Amino acid sequence: MEEVIKTSNLGYKIGEKKILDNVSVVIPKHKMIGVIGPNGSGKTTLLKHIYRVLPVDKNKVFLYGKDLNEYRFQDSAREMSVMRQENATEFEYSIMEMVLLGRAPYRKAYEGFSAEDKEIARKALACTGMLKHADRSFVTLSGGEKQRVLLARSLAQQTDILILDEPTNHLDVHYQWALMDLVKELDKTVVAVFHELNLACTYCDYLYILKNGVIVECGEPQHIITSEILKKVFEINADVVERNNGRKYIFINNAIA
Repeated sequence: MEEVIKTSNLGYKIGEKKILDNVSVVIPKHKMIGVIGPNGSGKTTLLKHIYRVLPVDKNKVFLYGKDLNEYRFQDSAREMSVMRQENATEFEYSIMEMVLLGRAPYRKAYEGFSAEDKEIARKALACTGMLKHADRSFVTLSGGEKQRVLLARSLAQQTDILILDEPTNHLDVHYQWALMDLVKELDKTVVAVFHELNLACTYCDYLYILKNGVIVECGEPQHIITSEILKKVFEINADVVERNNGRKYIFINNAIA
């Protein structure tokens, strides 16, 4: 199986506090890989190293087998796109203008968007069901609509790798599941941080579980999600049942005092 992204003993500290401690992950092509763990476990920090918001030491993060530092930022942006949780903007961008920002890695500085760029943006909006709203102001949209526009922007970037940095936070239940249905249908290489554990169990092919900056467990959800690991990592008492499709579903009973 082709290896798309790899981290090798990745560490990160703020002062004396370790945020990541020798974290090694492998992301295979066209699989959805989830990263879960309690708040402060290092999930988003891991992703930020992969999509280059945080600096990466040499030989710690690899993209298609090549040290990430050897890529120009524009070149790595042509390989992977990032969808964060709904981001606030005070600029009066239209929906179409927001999606066209996904074409920026293919344009020179101050170069305008081409007819081809606009057609790619229209197709991305159509894919997410937002084309009919293309002229509306982005700031007038609901949270679920904004997330679909941000997904369209990532699609317009035309990368095989999609990184989801807590994309379902602040969305109601319907939009959480609808968004993940849409992502799953894309057949892309996906790396995603989840807070909602049942989303991770339902959609991910493989999970990494972090606590205190360390990977405490990894594997297919149906094999590693147990009442014992939920108690150890998340400090909850929960029942884990197997659904008809073999996937696990979690019923939380209470927090451990």
